[in-house]
Amino acid sequence: MSLSVYLFIKADTLFVRLSGELDHHTSFQLRERINSLMDQYIVKNIIFNLKKLSFMDSSGIGVILGRYNLVKRNKGIIIACDLNSTIEKIIKISGLYKILVITESEEQASKYLGVA
Repeated sequence: MSLSVYLFIKADTLFVRLSGELDHHTSFQLRERINSLMDQYIVKNIIFNLKKLSFMDSSGIGVILGRYNLVKRNKGIIIACDLNSTIEKIIKISGLYKILVITESEEQASKYLGVA
């Protein structure tokens, strides 16, 4: 299975909606697309909507962790929202939950950041 990515920016927040599998085959392109937008626009925060993500391996964890380091420089945060049970387990096991804000929905994430 492949990865479908929908990206958009609202205010200073990059919204990343993922569907499919985030693994070593797809992580490089996602990383490059996000980095390109972060270089092009003023991005302080990132919201990852993971509702339709069916699989994530260590490469996907690396994508999120690397973007965390970038937004941290801008005093921003990363929010993961709409976690399905599979991805929620991966985020807990990997320890990502320690550096991410977790919300139930993209709407809740937007309100948290004041970009609703």
